[in-house]
Amino acid sequence: MRILGIDPGSRFTGFGIIEVDGSRALPIHQGVIKAGSGEFPERLGIIFSGISDLIDEFRPDEVAVETVFVSKNASSALKLGQARGAAVCAAIAKGLPVAEYSPRSVKQAIVGRGGADKVQVQHMVTVLLQLKEKLAEDAADALAVALCHQHTQQTTERMQALQQR
Repeated sequence: MRILGIDPGSRFTGFGIIEVDGSRALPIHQGVIKAGSGEFPERLGIIFSGISDLIDEFRPDEVAVETVFVSKNASSALKLGQARGAAVCAAIAKGLPVAEYSPRSVKQAIVGRGGADKVQVQHMVTVLLQLKEKLAEDAADALAVALCHQHTQQTTERMQALQQR
């Protein structure tokens, strides 16, 4: 199974694609969609098109997206929510299921602590995927979302198997 993880942002949207082989996750592609600093509706279009193009090229089976982090700045939170919406709409338009994870649950799954910082997340993603190169922060966060989805799915499958016994 192939999972596309997305870390939405109104200027930079991170993406990471992993291939799940049993309990192993293999990195396929990661990067950042740079929406720039132009008019906001145009940036949303860039995010939508960028995610759509990634789906067409890499054919993920599922998409996992980080939910909006509520900050003190309401305007920033609204823009982030709209950027997230553009990414989710691109996946839904391609007929893919979308799972959503809070930043805290992603950090818990990857680092073991919901309050982990970005450096710890970057480090653990690099270790878990056995990457040699340094990841862009947004790409590392997106891969973390994809890994969180993999972990959650595998745990759910194990729990269902135990309940059937």
